[in-house]
Amino acid sequence: MTTTTRIATASTALVRPDKGRRRAPWLARRLRRWRAAPEAGMSTAEYAVGTIAACGFAAVLYKIVTSGPVRTALTGVIEKALHAPF
Repeated sequence: MTTTTRIATASTALVRPDKGRRRAPWLARRLRRWRAAPEAGMSTAEYAVGTIAACGFAAVLYKIVTSGPVRTALTGVIEKALHAPF
């Protein structure tokens, strides 16, 4: 059981856990790793910029692949592969 200390104020009574309380060892290890870890990953704004960049890149690739010369080259490669003797 945890010991609590009651602090009475003019309007309310607050309950505060005892300062001598110990955390579970696995939780303490996880908190230490979390505090020591450098900032990693992307924030929401970075996700938005990355998504817009990926969509722009996909649009450019789509235009290139569906252009006349590339479409002809891809069709030639596919036809050659399908008519190859086994």
